[in-house]
Amino acid sequence: MSFAPGRGGWLAALCASRMLSASWFVAYSAVLPLTQVAWALSAREAGLIQSAFNLGYLTSLFLIGFVADHYGARRAYVVTGVAAWASPFLFVLYAHGFWSAYWLLALTGLCQGGFYTPMLALLNEHVERARRGRAMGLFIGASSAGYALCLGLAALALKFTDWRGALALVAALPIAAWLLGVAALARTPNVVHPRPAGESLLAALPAVFKNRRGMLSVWGYTFHNWELLGLWAWLPAFLTAALTASGAGTAHAAAAALALTAVTYVANIGGSVLGGVMADRWGRTQTILLWSCASVVLSFSIGWLIALPAALLVALACLYNFSAIADSSTHSTLLGESVAPHYLGVAYSVRSAIGFGAGAVSPVVFGIALDLAGGAKGSADPFAWGIAWTTLGVGALLGPLATLRLQRGARDASMAAQAGRWTDREP
Repeated sequence: MSFAPGRGGWLAALCASRMLSASWFVAYSAVLPLTQVAWALSAREAGLIQSAFNLGYLTSLFLIGFVADHYGARRAYVVTGVAAWASPFLFVLYAHGFWSAYWLLALTGLCQGGFYTPMLALLNEHVERARRGRAMGLFIGASSAGYALCLGLAALALKFTDWRGALALVAALPIAAWLLGVAALARTPNVVHPRPAGESLLAALPAVFKNRRGMLSVWGYTFHNWELLGLWAWLPAFLTAALTASGAGTAHAAAAALALTAVTYVANIGGSVLGGVMADRWGRTQTILLWSCASVVLSFSIGWLIALPAALLVALACLYNFSAIADSSTHSTLLGESVAPHYLGVAYSVRSAIGFGAGAVSPVVFGIALDLAGGAKGSADPFAWGIAWTTLGVGALLGPLATLRLQRGARDASMAAQAGRWTDREP
């Protein structure tokens, strides 16, 4: 297979690498119902552990953007990827309760940024603009495939081993991801975009904040993350509660919920690819608005419907995941087209710090709301779950508003400049 930069084989290899590396991102969620019982965790504590990963990950993404801008995206991936595949084994071996799990999962998150931001920069550098939305969609879709792969493997492993053995199997996948990524990038140049004379690397930070179009994209992504990361953290537990209420035992319900959640992540793949294709054909902001509004509706409704038959509930969860992820690649594409190349990595860093910060908080808010609304461990109370999911919808409502301002601002600027008919395809 040819790994010429920007071509089909190169993109396929990077997507496959992303699929394998992303598998660890939902590993804790895959076993959350079991560790919650084993460690006697409240819903708030269970959400805090997931948030620890998100906090570590956002820190990693913030730092790796500066590294990628200064040393080049390819070099940043190759060097930092070693920590990304080594750290999950520490969690598997040494997590034995709330605090050890909290800090060790945070460490794994802190090491994962090298598998993501440099790849986004490489796609921006080597894929032509007319195909970039689709390429981003495939890359984000590969992340969803990794989530599905994790849950499927964990569900299978739990038939033969405990939760720790299942996590050990998942932890092996990022090693293969790094090796494949290194092979795919062997012929890819390491590009360092020159900065203006006399400008320091840190000067990129105020440049990002002054870029109105870029920052509106960042805010839209932030509220998107509030919803999406909360969804991913709590969907397995939600489906486990629904199946348990139908009469299944806890262990059987947990394993079945993982398999069903994996099905919803397959829907993510379709949402990512379709969203990217739509962004190339019909414009960036139109695509974001359509899918962000659809997912908000589902955030406000799915929790109240926990008593639905399992097949209908899973179908609704598939639609939820599909719509929640469909604008994700477009957010990444839009930001890449809104800032100068020499501070693209820093722009992704700012976005990650703010966006994943929101994603770190939302699972905790969800868990607190679930506790306060009377959702005891394993409870399938529609009121408790309805209130909990509503917290995601309230935050997600702000995303379309930021995108509307971005769209309106671009249109007004274009009209003021008498640039002819406006289209949001223009950066």
